[in-house]
Amino acid sequence: MKLVALLVSLAGLLSGVTATAAEAPKIAPQEAAKRVAEGKAVLVDCREAPEWKDTGVAAPAALLAKSDFDGDQKQWKDFLAKHPGKEVIVYCRSGGRAGTVAAALQAKGVKASNLGSLKAWTEAGLPVRAADAPQK
Repeated sequence: MKLVALLVSLAGLLSGVTATAAEAPKIAPQEAAKRVAEGKAVLVDCREAPEWKDTGVAAPAALLAKSDFDGDQKQWKDFLAKHPGKEVIVYCRSGGRAGTVAAALQAKGVKASNLGSLKAWTEAGLPVRAADAPQK
């Protein structure tokens, strides 16, 4: 009985390690902005179109919805093909969707990081734009 309990505990610990290892690294807004400005990375807002219109977006962000990522990835595939070798830094409203997308990109061999939220970007004093304004 003790052996079964030990094996169950060990399995739980190992699954926790696996989940942690699958997470994409977090990146601070200032570092993300620096990498984008240097041409080393691209910034992606993975929220949905209504959210973009309601709150605006980070000025340098490409707008690629998570729903497209979860679906046929038509926009995502084109975007990634245009930016080979660049780090993809993803954000959303709270960081959850961005973390999921960044981890999935990493699993596909794309260097990716999770910025977290638009709020983190704006609180750092970084520029925003209207969703329908040109990407800067």
